[in-house]
Amino acid sequence: MSISEQIQKYQRAVSPATLVAVSKTKPNSAIEEAYAAGQRIFGENRVQELVDKHEALPKDIQWHLIGHLQRNKVKYIAPFVSLIHAVDSVRLLDEIQKEALKNQRKISVLLQMHIAQESEKYGFSEEELLSFLDEKNLEEDYPNIVFQGMMGMATFTDDEHQIKQEFGSLKFLFDRVRSGFFGDDSAFKTLSMGMSGDYSIALSCGSTMVRIGSAIFGAR
Repeated sequence: MSISEQIQKYQRAVSPATLVAVSKTKPNSAIEEAYAAGQRIFGENRVQELVDKHEALPKDIQWHLIGHLQRNKVKYIAPFVSLIHAVDSVRLLDEIQKEALKNQRKISVLLQMHIAQESEKYGFSEEELLSFLDEKNLEEDYPNIVFQGMMGMATFTDDEHQIKQEFGSLKFLFDRVRSGFFGDDSAFKTLSMGMSGDYSIALSCGSTMVRIGSAIFGAR
């Protein structure tokens, strides 16, 4: 299948969830083909590559930063990024607030939770997140940040039962956090779970946003 055919296939497959086409390492021509097929949301994990593509490609693309983000690189994407997925620390939130204020805009973020067994993956623990939300007044402390929801990546394994358990636990926590801390905030609605290999399990567990790269663009 061509990229345009794959885009249309996965737009249908994940609906009504949002499809993020993960275009990291892919040439602009591949993104342009997906764009021509109607895709407008693309995910990148390297800041410099994201900046370069933003400058070269159509300005109505919504760029998502999906990889681990170092605090000293927030300033490069703050003027234009649509959503930062992997917000995994209070210090990173503080930096995003600072740069969003400088750019006189609001930046949407997802709070990343550590749900996988791999220790090298990033994210808040449940205890850390609940403590943060208890201690902070989000409207006062982060006036330039839109808390759009949460995200998490399951363990890289063939054990579908384990993946389902991890996604299910995140959905349970998402519902708890939304009702307990964001009850009257309509912006807090995104639960980003699932990639090319496990998106169908994620959707069955309540994901509202999936990140698909290799299944659309081919292996790197």
